[in-house]
Amino acid sequence: MVYSYTIKGGAMAEGKGYGEFRTGWPVVVAAMLGIGLGLSPVPFYTIGMLAPELAREFGWTFGDIMGGLPIMTFAVLVASPAVGFLADRIGVRPVALASVGLFALSFMAFALNPGDIRFFYANWAIMAVLGAGTLPITWTRAVNNRFDDRKGLALGLSLLGTGVFGFLVKPFTALMIAEFGWRGAYLAVGALPLIIALPVAWFAFHDVGDRTQNAAQRRESAALAAANAPGLTFSQTLREWRFWVLAVAFVPISFAIGGPIPNMENILKSGGFAAADIVTLASLIGLSVIAGRLLGGWLIDRFWAPGIAFFMLCAPAAACWIFAHGPLTFETAAISIVLIGFAAGVEYDLMAFLVARYFGLKSYGAIYGTLYGFFALGAGIGPVVFGRAFDATGSYDGPLMQAVLMLIGGAALLLTLGRYRQFTAPA
Repeated sequence: MVYSYTIKGGAMAEGKGYGEFRTGWPVVVAAMLGIGLGLSPVPFYTIGMLAPELAREFGWTFGDIMGGLPIMTFAVLVASPAVGFLADRIGVRPVALASVGLFALSFMAFALNPGDIRFFYANWAIMAVLGAGTLPITWTRAVNNRFDDRKGLALGLSLLGTGVFGFLVKPFTALMIAEFGWRGAYLAVGALPLIIALPVAWFAFHDVGDRTQNAAQRRESAALAAANAPGLTFSQTLREWRFWVLAVAFVPISFAIGGPIPNMENILKSGGFAAADIVTLASLIGLSVIAGRLLGGWLIDRFWAPGIAFFMLCAPAAACWIFAHGPLTFETAAISIVLIGFAAGVEYDLMAFLVARYFGLKSYGAIYGTLYGFFALGAGIGPVVFGRAFDATGSYDGPLMQAVLMLIGGAALLLTLGRYRQFTAPA
């Protein structure tokens, strides 16, 4: 039997069902743009388009270029818990706004690379630290504060940006490369958060109480809200076995899903597909991420989330099996890519949803930030393992089969979480 998560009193009791969207939709839109044009998807989805240009100009190997992703991962491991604590203390709005601008500038700095791989790697680390506030840690906190009955759907819509811009940024990057070269592409893509996400967030992204309080009052309210919010403290959560189940499960899951996506163009090329077919097939990732966001959010609102996650994460295991064993046709490749993208679409909102349901909102930022660090660990290592394997063997079969086992094992771990926890906030 599945028990619901109950919060009495406070902002989340104000709206029920879809009525919560009457006041909460600007926050959802701002979160969608902020996440979609932030650290999580933009470097991840553009590296596959830019890697051949960097290799051609500087003579770097594919594995060398993918090495920026684990550097970003380890920087995120350090920065994301700090961002979570900062958001809990001073509020999510100032953290998110500052980080959007800093992320944009640090991404544009890649255009200044003189051909030094050390400069390239340092840029990844700096971008990760400065852009950590654009991760879902901050944006989903405000969404969670405003939604209860439709929390899963609201989170799914907020995280829809990763799919939308994952679909759009690949052809946009290719166009910019063709018109202005890889340096111009870095500048153009980096400008998108400044001209789209930042203005919208400035006007629309407000947590509960932001509009009626000054900075000092917001800091005081944030501390008071943290003290009175329903749920566990961060130290209590670290003693919870469910936290460590999630931490352990998300490493192999993110490895298995994150490994193939930035390597997808090369996976398809090694499978014998023509350039035009590769562009068409690779674009399906973003579209399927969108579908995963929407359907996944709708399902976890209505059914036990770990059970939904198990089925949605076993599907890309079948896709990795197909890629490893071939032979690939256009149809089988398209189906496999959709299955992988569909699972990628449910990952982030699933994590946000599980944190809220099992640990509450008292230390949401710190808990989510720490779990995101484990998630980023797998997502950062995966692409490099895939790239190194191809450099060494000319094939992706080995890591693809590893991904099959990791997806099934990680998804099975989620089934041990049990019933949702119940927390009651003071009136």
